[in-house]
Amino acid sequence: MAKKSSGIITGLITAILLSAMLLFAGCVSEPSAEETTTITVSAASSLTDAMTDIAAAFEEDNPNINVELNFAASGSLRQQIEGGAPVDVFASASKKHVDILEDENLTSAGSRTNFASNSLVLIVPAGNPSNITSVEDLTSDAVTKVSIGNPETAPVGKYAKESLTNSDLWDELEEKMVYGENVRQVLTYLETGDVDAGFVYMTDAKIAKENSIEIIATVPTVTEIIYPVCIIDSSENKEEAQVFLDYLTSETGKQILTDYGFTAEN
Repeated sequence: MAKKSSGIITGLITAILLSAMLLFAGCVSEPSAEETTTITVSAASSLTDAMTDIAAAFEEDNPNINVELNFAASGSLRQQIEGGAPVDVFASASKKHVDILEDENLTSAGSRTNFASNSLVLIVPAGNPSNITSVEDLTSDAVTKVSIGNPETAPVGKYAKESLTNSDLWDELEEKMVYGENVRQVLTYLETGDVDAGFVYMTDAKIAKENSIEIIATVPTVTEIIYPVCIIDSSENKEEAQVFLDYLTSETGKQILTDYGFTAEN
């Protein structure tokens, strides 16, 4: 009888140990899900299409990093960053706004790089109803509305105003100006025929709705149109942000920028 009880106890102990081992083995063998990091990239409105494609390609090659995109005029984005918005990467259509952030010690030291350049063009609605053939024609009485981005916040407006001032045309044209919040709003005014002419980047003119606008001339600018990008110092994801910057300036990033009409730097 004692031998029988001993055998039962031994069997129970063995069963318990085996169950514990199997449970432990199951816990150890179950793979842990790798964490995904999300970075916020604030970019100038003129980068909307190119940056959307770059972010999509980046996420495919870096599945553990998600990219949230925030598009607006560069000056507005700078003001958001100055106000404490949680931004990891800032891509501007003007050196000025990154310069300001650097002066305020809001950028990560050594992260800044120029990645693209652009050109300014004069465009009109399809059919050119005001018969505009040059920037000088904007002074005609037939032209009553000319759209540019707000020079205070939208670099495209600053570039246009500088060019018109340099050509001694600004004072005569200022009362005709219709300001857009950003370059995409200016483009919309032209696509819908709400203004007689406007100044946008060449890259935006290229993605306008089919048969909605005409390019009249490439406009010389006083300041070269350069796009700098940097990491924001308050970012909690600087490592992932740097991976994105490296991708932006990689051959893949450069090719996408070129496809949209930018000149890729570096």
